Amino acid sequence: MIINICFGTRDLERAGQFYDAVLGEMGVARTGQTERSIYYGSGSGAGFAVTLPFDGKDATNGNGTMATVGAPSRDVVDKMHVAALAQGGTCEGPPGERANGYYVAYWRDHDGNKMNAVALG
Repeated sequence: MIINICFGTRDLERAGQFYDAVLGEMGVARTGQTERSIYYGSGSGAGFAVTLPFDGKDATNGNGTMATVGAPSRDVVDKMHVAALAQGGTCEGPPGERANGYYVAYWRDHDGNKMNAVALG
């Protein structure tokens, strides 16, 4: 099963500020940091990281690639979406119910990486 999801970034400091705010809405904090990467986790489930690409080339996002996180409530989904936009992210779909009955919000970070949050509770 998946242990970690990693997004590339062009600006590690800016990415760290973005994900500190967005993931912080779920109570997820940094679990480690190196010169090239920042790691996040909650103690259960898969971890998340942002990193400068190992090959030194520009980070690029994958078309059709997305990471999904489970949020404990609709309120937390809303707060994560607000935090993403407040940190300079772009909306890829506002919070709301989708055809499958899930309550979801979508956004992209500064590097174009797409993420969404789904209310589990």
